[in-house]
Amino acid sequence: MAMKTYDFAYGRGRKTFTVEEDRVLKVVRTEEFPPMEDIRGGVLEAIRHPIGCPSIEEIIKPGDTVAFICNDLTRVANSYDFMPVFLDEMNRLGVPDENMKIVFSLGTHRNMTHEEMVEGVGENVASRLKMYNSICTNDDDFEYFGTTSRGTPVHIHKELCNVDHVILTGTIVHHYFSGYGLPGCAAMETVRVNHSFMLDENAALGRTTGNPCYEDQMEGVALFAKGRSLFLFNAILNAKHQFLRMFAGDYIAAHKEACKFVDEVYGCVIPKLADMVIVSCGGYPKDINVYQMQKTMENASCAVRKDGVVILLADCEEGSGSKVLEETFRRLKTPAAIKAELEANFKIGANKAYAITRPIEKARYILVTSLDRQLAKDMLFTGAVDTVEEALEIAKQYVGETPDMILMPEGSLTVPRVE
Repeated sequence: MAMKTYDFAYGRGRKTFTVEEDRVLKVVRTEEFPPMEDIRGGVLEAIRHPIGCPSIEEIIKPGDTVAFICNDLTRVANSYDFMPVFLDEMNRLGVPDENMKIVFSLGTHRNMTHEEMVEGVGENVASRLKMYNSICTNDDDFEYFGTTSRGTPVHIHKELCNVDHVILTGTIVHHYFSGYGLPGCAAMETVRVNHSFMLDENAALGRTTGNPCYEDQMEGVALFAKGRSLFLFNAILNAKHQFLRMFAGDYIAAHKEACKFVDEVYGCVIPKLADMVIVSCGGYPKDINVYQMQKTMENASCAVRKDGVVILLADCEEGSGSKVLEETFRRLKTPAAIKAELEANFKIGANKAYAITRPIEKARYILVTSLDRQLAKDMLFTGAVDTVEEALEIAKQYVGETPDMILMPEGSLTVPRVE
């Protein structure tokens, strides 16, 4: 049997391992699209010829005020590449720096430090614009825009409410229950009620039509958007964090087009579900904590058979990422108990515990990680070890000596499917 060595990203470094090449059914990677050579030209092309609305030059008037929504550091967005282009274009159209600001869409994540904000958008932009964290627990920072038909109260960050234009920037990947990722500048209660619909079986990866989370989010944005100028800018990156394409314009029409391209780049056909999947989140920041790692668990679940094994490379340098998540596992102990409590009382953090148990109910997950060993056990992982070799040894108990396998070096991005 010919052995082959593979090299996967892990935290801020790499891990190598060797397996029998003949047993590998497929190495799942993002589709090869040529990366954009001219980023500045790409941004200008997208915003001057947008989808479903007039160009930025027709929308922006001299002296207008503009708020940009930018991703926080749990997302790879390369905002530092496109934000300077936006600022120069705004200046050219008569909007001075003092009329612009940035709101970082933290969702329910931790605050960004000033240094992290600078890292996010680049020193040039950070030195010119006021920057704000959208901290979902600061009730006074949000304005109310009504309630959706599903009962979600829509509270949006006040710094987005007092400007002529809101420009929503970010990158899109698949999302495990919203279908695709969306930016978060809403209050905790808005997020909590919206995310409670993840318990619905139609709240699924890559699905928008009939997905209660996605439809509720779009309805919430529509309540906020009434009588306002919203302009979307979404970029799609490859696994090396290079720009592939940019989509701009109407927040519904442009987002739909971008999602179609996401399916082309990240969707991947596999011959069958494998006995074993060896997967990496793709390194930092995708494996910064369990909270972020969970998305890779979901993607790997699409490639493994029932009762198979997933070996997951995730450093988790910041631990679990949520005290509520840890406490939920320690207290409730089983997937059924976690789901029952969420159905009765939906809590952010606890919802991640449920999201982690979903793939674990299908297959055994063995972590190659620096995560605390007891914590990994509390979270129902089959094992937590330092090397892929140790993980392969444990896996033998469950899938024997000769499992077929699928390898996923870019696990946070790729979504396998059997056709």
